[in-house]
Amino acid sequence: MTSRASSTLIVPLAVEHAEQVLAIYQAGIDEGNATFETTAPAWDTFDAAKLPDHRFAALDEHGAVLGWVAATKVSDRCAYAGVVEHSVYVHPAARGRGVASALLKALIASTEAAGIWTIQSGIFPENTASLAVHRRAGFRILGTRERIGRHHGTWRDVLLIERRSPAIA
Repeated sequence: MTSRASSTLIVPLAVEHAEQVLAIYQAGIDEGNATFETTAPAWDTFDAAKLPDHRFAALDEHGAVLGWVAATKVSDRCAYAGVVEHSVYVHPAARGRGVASALLKALIASTEAAGIWTIQSGIFPENTASLAVHRRAGFRILGTRERIGRHHGTWRDVLLIERRSPAIA
């Protein structure tokens, strides 16, 4: 799948994007409201964890990575075959330009084409920009997982969000 939203090109995320993808991930980690992770993994670990058909990079007109989205299985149990968990990250300098929306649109299209009925994620309540873009993409907040984990020595809540596909019956 390749699509273009304004001057942003959405392409399958591949090894040639690795360095920039991991740098964007680390920038999100360093900001403190994106994930419990403290360090971006090595590319091999990242690559192995993400579903190949459900990961995309947003590129500018020069081929620089502006952001990425990727999904993982939530379980190997067959009952959960249609459920994935996703992450979406945008380079700090590219925020507010519709990059996350374009990436989520690509992810939704690829998952629905594959018969996946639920995309879910956990978002820190303080990450209001992420919550807003997800809401616009059709996600809803299911609830709060209170004090679900420690982050830099502080207990953090996580909002559990999901998007149920209206196309999958």
